[in-house]
Amino acid sequence: MLLATSIFLITLIFVIWQPKGLQIGTTAIIGAVVSLLLGTVNLQDVLVVTDIVWDATLAFIGIIILSMVLDEIGFFEWCAIKMAKLSRGNGHLMFVYALLLGSFVSALFANDGAALILTPILLAKMRILQLNTKTILAFLLAGGFISDSASLPFVFSNLTNIVTANYFNIGFMQYLSNMFIPYLVSTVISIVVLWTVLRNDIPKHVDVNLLKNPDDVLKNKTLFKFSWFFLALLLAGYFIGDLFDLPVSVFALGGGLIFLAIASYAKSAKAWLTIKTAPWQVVWFSIGLYIVVYGLKNAGLTDYLAIVLKDLAQRGDAVAIIGTGFISAGLSAIMNNMPTVMVMDIALQDIPNQALAYANIIGCNLGPKMTPFGSLATLLWLHVLSQKGVKIGFWQYSKFGLIITPPVLLLVLASMLLQP
Repeated sequence: MLLATSIFLITLIFVIWQPKGLQIGTTAIIGAVVSLLLGTVNLQDVLVVTDIVWDATLAFIGIIILSMVLDEIGFFEWCAIKMAKLSRGNGHLMFVYALLLGSFVSALFANDGAALILTPILLAKMRILQLNTKTILAFLLAGGFISDSASLPFVFSNLTNIVTANYFNIGFMQYLSNMFIPYLVSTVISIVVLWTVLRNDIPKHVDVNLLKNPDDVLKNKTLFKFSWFFLALLLAGYFIGDLFDLPVSVFALGGGLIFLAIASYAKSAKAWLTIKTAPWQVVWFSIGLYIVVYGLKNAGLTDYLAIVLKDLAQRGDAVAIIGTGFISAGLSAIMNNMPTVMVMDIALQDIPNQALAYANIIGCNLGPKMTPFGSLATLLWLHVLSQKGVKIGFWQYSKFGLIITPPVLLLVLASMLLQP
């Protein structure tokens, strides 16, 4: 356990620190190789991990490719300007609309897509609107939070969702029916709590006339209109695929590549450049860190967790769901939600209560917001902001996350008790 824990902690420190530009995926792969060489995992474990994460990883690639092409044609910028214009200059209404937009993007394009694509667009628009530093930071912190807290409704909305759904053989429709209410509750409660905490930093009036007309940012209006039809068709494909028990990645990756081909044919995107600039480091991060954490599983971490979770399961649904969710949240905040979801899934596999699998997802999606390194989406979000000249310190972020996350997490977990 000491050796496996040491490898994990050193890997995580280098992921967060990124010395001399060492990228997160490279660090995770190095950690995985060290785990193999020192014997905390073996080649069979690597195959097991690959079997667990391949669908989630390929789906992520597809969603990011689709998001990048939509971004190229002006889809997200159009949405951001439209949102601002709809507020008619009311700062507080703009704040709510911005979070609703973040919720929409996170649900359909995953939390990582929201962090990578939407964040720089919103930052650029806020600078055009000449908002002060405090206001910009308030919008950014709120947007960063909603990108994870709203990544609940669909299997493809978060990598943790895909991993858990596959692990417990939860179908697309079954997942949606169980997580739709928690998604609505999470979105509403997140907006209420975020507004309550940040309201003093939100201006009463914003001059939205400084922004362009939404249609002026579109590079291909025909493809933009078609994209709405394509997204609806793709969503329908997920439901159809569920009937035939097809992997989520078939539609996520397939849809992303098809739309890329269409955009390339319309000369609105360059296929090779899009594929080349996709965040491939995330793929290596996902596989590498899972292998490192599997060493913790081999050392007995999941056995200890299973004992605690079985005890909670015997104390009634309310205690079991809320307890499981907060354990997942705490572990995610400390050791990142990607490895946490796998460790918790393994620990839950012998407990005959599928509600705890959903509680694990909620904890792994919201809990990471308590620390800057809790989720991959947050790491990407901070990296994007850093490149744009916005620095958010460790304690500044953690203080905000520790205030916002627990009440939202508690109420979202409690909403699961309303399920029939």
